[in-house]
Amino acid sequence: MTRKLLQGIVSDRSRHVIHVVRVLDDILDLPEIDEIADSMCTRVLARHGDQTPNVVIVQGDTKETLRLFGESHAIAVVRAALFNAAIAWSPLELEELG
Repeated sequence: MTRKLLQGIVSDRSRHVIHVVRVLDDILDLPEIDEIADSMCTRVLARHGDQTPNVVIVQGDTKETLRLFGESHAIAVVRAALFNAAIAWSPLELEELG
């Protein structure tokens, strides 16, 4: 089954960005979240040459189900951007692993 994913970018300091992946219509377990984060890191490395991309995974759509996964500083920045509706989302298709 293909997951419905969206991607966005949040600026963090000058010349640094956080890549945000939003999971729609599904609640994933940690191995699946890690798989998506790894796929996104591979994609960012291939497209932009960023060796250590900062990726945050967002899942859930209500206050009770909203969860963010990633580095703690990046989560705080993305949470603020979500609160301020400052992320422009676009569809994302990641290649399936294995």
